[in-house]
Amino acid sequence: MKIYFRISTLVLLVLFLSEGFAQSNSEFTPGAIWNDNNGVHINAHGGGVMLFKGRYYWFGEHKIEGEKGNTAQVGVHCYSSKDLYNWKDEGIALKVSDDLSSDIAKGSIIERPKVVYNKRTKKFVMWFHLELLGEEYKAARSGVAVADQIGGPYKFLKSYRPNPGLLPFYDQYTSADERLNCQAPATEVDGFFCRDISGGQMARDMTVFVDDDGKAYHLFASEENYTLHLAELSPDYLSHTGKFIRIHAGRQTEAPALFKRGGFYYMVGSGCTGWAPNAARWFKASSIWGPWTFMGNPCEGKGSNLTFGGQSTHVLPVAGKKDAFIFMADKWNPKNAIDGRYLWLPMVFENDQLKIRWKDSWDLSTFQ
Repeated sequence: MKIYFRISTLVLLVLFLSEGFAQSNSEFTPGAIWNDNNGVHINAHGGGVMLFKGRYYWFGEHKIEGEKGNTAQVGVHCYSSKDLYNWKDEGIALKVSDDLSSDIAKGSIIERPKVVYNKRTKKFVMWFHLELLGEEYKAARSGVAVADQIGGPYKFLKSYRPNPGLLPFYDQYTSADERLNCQAPATEVDGFFCRDISGGQMARDMTVFVDDDGKAYHLFASEENYTLHLAELSPDYLSHTGKFIRIHAGRQTEAPALFKRGGFYYMVGSGCTGWAPNAARWFKASSIWGPWTFMGNPCEGKGSNLTFGGQSTHVLPVAGKKDAFIFMADKWNPKNAIDGRYLWLPMVFENDQLKIRWKDSWDLSTFQ
């Protein structure tokens, strides 16, 4: 046993040293400074993590100091890890452009980048929320970029508002009262949707989800952030097919994170209070096309009414463990954007109810 322990320790030491780690992490400490292999706080805000060939890749917004850091001055940062505790800096995956006429010009707003792999095209596809330079949050566009290698460089392709000229998808169970009538919108929120039909629907906070059958879906806050839209992506993941639904219309949900467990679809999001935290919310559906049922606040305990100071960005399935999902959230600091912190907490399922509880520190042994 002693010999085996010493060999295992030596292997781990060699692994960390080979990737440039001076000191390894063996647990998560939500809200603390989280250093990469260079001893620098990880700079991947509003991000998501994907697993590819046994390695995790974390993509997120690269921030700089001060309020200026709330705009895109550098681009989208990438990190990689074999154990989720220790992250290697892989550099900038998508760089902003020095051409001020570019949609992704330096100083534009690039938020919540998510990367997925298309097995058919063998391309890595990045989607993100984009606001054009100098327009604050008026553009409300979706941006897409593509790469041959997971770490990039990613080539920016286009940005636009999704699904112009189209109405939501309705199934045979949708009542006439639930169908949108743009000749006479029933509510102010319906009016926002109808207003934007010709130019496409607003798309802000977002995520991308790939189902078991390889189909991909884009989930985003729309209609002045009052309603979520879930839209099907084309087979190459580079555009929308035109099939989409509205979720929780008129109830202001943003920061969506979508995942699947036991044949059911789950979604975690937040209310809309700017940079300030609020109570998380979760939804459940037996079909990706709904109906989606609002289930309340998944957080419990002290600080749960404010999601422990954070806001959802992604739900990460842990490879090799059953029912193991990590709730990823950002603790924003808009006055000094680079100092944003990460809150990673374990998700627990009790009688099919989703629970998130605060832990000062924890590790993957939490998932049995």
